[in-house]
Amino acid sequence: MFKALRSRNFKLFFYGQSVSVIGTWLQKTAVSWMVYSITGSVFLLGLTTFLSMIPSLFLAPLAGSIIGRYNRHKSMMILQSLAMLQAGALALLIYLKIYNITFILILSLIQGIINAFDMTCRQTMMVDIVDNKEDLPNAVALNSTLTNFARIAGPALAGIILHQYGEDICFIGNFLSYIPVLISLALMKIQPYTKATNKLRMLDDFIEGLDYVKKENQMAKMLLMLTCSSLFVISFNTLMPVFAKDIFNGNAQTFSWFESAAGIGSIISAIYLANLKSSSNIDNIMIGASILLGASIVILALSNSLALTLICMVLSGIGMMGQTSSINIYIQTKSTSHMRSRSISYYMMAYQGMIPVGSLIIGYISHSLGVRTTVAIQGVICLISVVVYLYYKNLKSTEELETCPVRYKN
Repeated sequence: MFKALRSRNFKLFFYGQSVSVIGTWLQKTAVSWMVYSITGSVFLLGLTTFLSMIPSLFLAPLAGSIIGRYNRHKSMMILQSLAMLQAGALALLIYLKIYNITFILILSLIQGIINAFDMTCRQTMMVDIVDNKEDLPNAVALNSTLTNFARIAGPALAGIILHQYGEDICFIGNFLSYIPVLISLALMKIQPYTKATNKLRMLDDFIEGLDYVKKENQMAKMLLMLTCSSLFVISFNTLMPVFAKDIFNGNAQTFSWFESAAGIGSIISAIYLANLKSSSNIDNIMIGASILLGASIVILALSNSLALTLICMVLSGIGMMGQTSSINIYIQTKSTSHMRSRSISYYMMAYQGMIPVGSLIIGYISHSLGVRTTVAIQGVICLISVVVYLYYKNLKSTEELETCPVRYKN
């Protein structure tokens, strides 16, 4: 399970990130709870998520073109330093008790712009810091495991801190968590980078990347599946503060239970993926995970039991991580070296870029249909998307079979 840690650079990356991602979830949980507590608005709650993620939709293609041309190691250090400054500004704002929703929204947008480049750089850099390329799927899965362990520890810790000390400690904690990351990046020894000689042509690069994805038929179908899920399904998480506070009459700690439960499920899924000996069956894993995600969301929407709801959150975490990580692994392992950064940028567009649009739509629709009905519809959409995916997959297989020459035995 831990074979990718044999690579020194990946080990440094892994240990540095183990602190930083907990800080990220501290801040994310605190922002969600604080915005809803201050405003009582589901729309503003969705808008905050929207602004922190929407830049990926528009900037990911640019990020893919730029990251593929410059030193990814140095780019990562610059981006992490900028993220630390953003976290510090938010921490100072809350420490001074300036609960201005406009400032919070602006800082969320700045965070989203940084993340649009950071996430593309982080994923593309995997191939540079893993010595044995056969360990690349394991590295992707371990990174997902780490992220989702933080998804358990971060909200759980945030629930305690919010209840006992206040939100300013959460934001200060996130600011300080960037220090280990910058140290680990500084200690890495990356082979000299050969700078690209061709000029940056964003439109040409974008078209070339689209043509490549179209030719890689399986990759295109997976990205469409992820786009549908990010736009209409995964955004159900945006409504979890409403479930915690209004439906189950809970507090910040109750909300942290929901986040942690989903994190437990994600870790289970990531551990399973990390132990895969081969990525040849990754398509079937994606299909099974998508079915589990849709079914668990439907049950969650109908549940009146806190225990059952938490179980559904665990199952949704398994499904969500299984779906997104299996697609990520497929792209990382199947993309050619000169197209990897652009392929990953399309992954970031389909995943990170579409979630905020979905969050905004879901926040608006829930006003009209109610939270439970909205979440139930999201689960049904997920299941329908699996049916559509299987239909076109089988249709393609049938066409290939019909075009194959028939061989007769004597």
